[in-house]
Amino acid sequence: MGRVFMVDLEGNIYICKHCKTHLSTEQDIISKTFQCKHGRAYLFNNVVNISVGVKEDRMMITGMHTVVDIFCVGCGSNVGWKYEFAHDKSQKYKEGKSVLELYKISGPHDSNDLASDEDE
Repeated sequence: MGRVFMVDLEGNIYICKHCKTHLSTEQDIISKTFQCKHGRAYLFNNVVNISVGVKEDRMMITGMHTVVDIFCVGCGSNVGWKYEFAHDKSQKYKEGKSVLELYKISGPHDSNDLASDEDE
């Protein structure tokens, strides 16, 4: 296998809670209104230092989506998922975007943000 090349980010960044690998920046947040099985999550335009799992169709609150789980390349922890395909036209904006689950990351997010009702 070879050595993994890791991207270092600057500014207000989000990191893996387990190994501190850089994952994304505050500027890449598209939405703070996502929900996952274990609480809140954010939708990001760009996430780095991840590997992806197998594509699968999942029924979520907003409908059927083809997604892949995303994993931190530093420690292998599952940190969220990436939208590959949205079956509903109104959800197409999610394609190619990633969701990071707040309980799996550290960063400038405010733990007092109101919970929402959007996905998973």
